[in-house]
Amino acid sequence: MEIFTKQLTPLDFQRGLVLPPRSNLEPLQHFQGTIELSTIVESAAGTRLPDPVTIHCSTIRGSLVFKRGWYDIARDVGLESGDTVNFYQEVNGGAQFKLRVEKIDRRISFK
Repeated sequence: MEIFTKQLTPLDFQRGLVLPPRSNLEPLQHFQGTIELSTIVESAAGTRLPDPVTIHCSTIRGSLVFKRGWYDIARDVGLESGDTVNFYQEVNGGAQFKLRVEKIDRRISFK
């Protein structure tokens, strides 16, 4: 079940990943304060980081924000502004949540 898809901006690397307003928050409804989400991180091609990452999700000024864990993912995967992330809950599998990352092609082509 998809929770959100977001094209990353520079603020997502400075202040944490703020979940978009139209996110499906049903799987995250039953917590107050901070929740830890064990998350498998994979590329659009299906390549995974070796171990699940624990993302800390907090409420800040009325919005849900990924902080601790998110910065590690961004660094380890080499995410940049313009890349897209898709966060979803998988019913079957080892981790309850998955984050699929899609990096944009930054190669320069001359015509």
